[in-house]
Amino acid sequence: MKIRNSLKTAKLREKGCRVVRRRGRVYVINKKQPRFKARQG
Repeated sequence: MKIRNSLKTAKLREKGCRVVRRRGRVYVINKKQPRFKARQG
């Protein structure tokens, strides 16, 4: 999991990526490629 200031580029890396809010944090998750994960700030 990468921690980034901006998730826009993380979302564009692969087309299965989704932006999700959980517990007040913003995450990028990908069900097909689980290594494409990121968290904001």
